[in-house]
Amino acid sequence: MLQETKQHIRETVDYLNNRKTINPKVGIVLGSGLGGLTKALDIVDEIPYKEIPFFPISTVKGHKGTLIFARLNGVEVVVLNGRFHYYEGYPMEVVTYPQQVFCGIGVKTIILSNAAGGMNPTFKVGDIMIIRDHINFFGTNPLLGPNDDELGPRFPNMNEVYSQRLISMAHQKASENNIHLQEGVYMGVSGPCFETPSEYKAYWILGADAVGMSTVPEAIVAHHRGMEIFALSVITDLGVVGMKAETSHEEVLAAANSAEPKMVKLICEMLPTI
Repeated sequence: MLQETKQHIRETVDYLNNRKTINPKVGIVLGSGLGGLTKALDIVDEIPYKEIPFFPISTVKGHKGTLIFARLNGVEVVVLNGRFHYYEGYPMEVVTYPQQVFCGIGVKTIILSNAAGGMNPTFKVGDIMIIRDHINFFGTNPLLGPNDDELGPRFPNMNEVYSQRLISMAHQKASENNIHLQEGVYMGVSGPCFETPSEYKAYWILGADAVGMSTVPEAIVAHHRGMEIFALSVITDLGVVGMKAETSHEEVLAAANSAEPKMVKLICEMLPTI
């Protein structure tokens, strides 16, 4: 990590540590169309990104762009209401800046959510998929460059990026609350184009069940920093082999909004035992 970036992170962390009145150990990142989770929050403080020193600005419709300190089902959390994407033109150190900051303010567990296209023929629009593993198809990696051994190892072991403990817990809570869950492998790509039929087919052959334009860089950095990770995809469109896929961003947002109550319920049920 460049020394200038490291200094910026320190200043952001100092600002938030001086401002916060709670000490959340859980961080939540809300993806496209999933900002409605904020309605379930008991908000302590909501800070626009533009007010936070050196914090990036989200430019995507469906991403509000605020950092929220709150309680959710009695648990103190910090919520990123809008993330940053590689396709927006941000370098990877900016895309993953919030994960570095989360770690700096004491977050130990991070919950990532996204909207994704499904290739698995058993999936339906509106399904929630637990991410079991990922394939990094961004063509780059957020850990490129000099490694800071104070932050994490040069060659992190990626055998279990997504916590098996939290995956098991999610299945248990889903069963108790009659929430249907899928589980699979997430393919992370740069975007911003939606996939061609041949790309959907190729990703399915490579072993991915769903594809999206986020999450993987964030998970890599969070794992590098030693955080426990749980991630969910809402299947907002389908690219199943043999099916004609026509997708718009508006349709993705609508599908995410329809699945949101189930996702919120699942996270709320998990939080007290995380």
